[in-house]
Amino acid sequence: MVEPTGIIFNVQSFSIHDGPGIRDVIFFKGCSLRCQWCSNPESQNAGPELSHNRQRCLGVAGCGSCVASCPYGVLEPSPENLPHVRRDLCHGCGTCARSCPAQALKLMGTVVDVEALCTRVHQNDSFYAHSEGGVTLSGGEPLLQPLFAAALLERLGREGLHRAMETAGHVPWESMAGVCPHLDLLIYDLKHPDSETHRRWTGQGNERILDNLHRVCAMFPHLPVLLRTPVIPGVNDSEEVIERVTELACSLPSVERYELLPYHRFGEAKYIQLDRDYPYKGPSSIDKERVAALQRIADRVEQEHC
Repeated sequence: MVEPTGIIFNVQSFSIHDGPGIRDVIFFKGCSLRCQWCSNPESQNAGPELSHNRQRCLGVAGCGSCVASCPYGVLEPSPENLPHVRRDLCHGCGTCARSCPAQALKLMGTVVDVEALCTRVHQNDSFYAHSEGGVTLSGGEPLLQPLFAAALLERLGREGLHRAMETAGHVPWESMAGVCPHLDLLIYDLKHPDSETHRRWTGQGNERILDNLHRVCAMFPHLPVLLRTPVIPGVNDSEEVIERVTELACSLPSVERYELLPYHRFGEAKYIQLDRDYPYKGPSSIDKERVAALQRIADRVEQEHC
């Protein structure tokens, strides 16, 4: 039987924020939401795409290797002496990125198989063992590639590694159900408890997200769940919103903790590199004391379930 392949755009080693211990985080391509504050816009589209760092580029006049090497002729000089990518025609082959001496062009998205990923993550076995860490699937949305995610997690489990996955939950139930048996921890993102508000800021309502969360807790009661909310100014940074999600979490015994993530703009530069506008027009940061006060509300989940 041929094992499925997947498309990822990064493997981040030595992470300490996405599960217990020191971990490798594997970032999957493709997402079913379009959160306006998304810090990984390169994850949104399912296929490979070019990222162009203008600060590193040597320019068409001084270099031009990308324009010359593209087999489809989709790169052309711009008035600013930079290569312009005709993204609607780009095949995502990566030839131009491989030819770029300054590494200003990068292909975001690589087809990989289970064997290659397992070989890579096992390079850090000593760190996993010492810290009781493991591997976390993130994205994007790993459950848009459910067969590959399940095959990878099943293999990692057979090889003794702790397995976590971060999901936004806006996927068919069959995808969720096929992966949960291979997990040791589910990290579940909930952006807002109100569906219309959720739709306004992410492009989708939250009915499927909430339904999947309830079904996971009912059908996989021994799978621990870490519930997360990115706290975004003007979107969900109110006591009322966090209270509502806290009440939900307290009603689900599988949810061991409710964690709030403070908003940041670290991904804004990536939009420029992908020739996109940054959608979120709110404040550039959120007050740390405000997030800490909201986290004290969310901590009731852990207090009630401990």
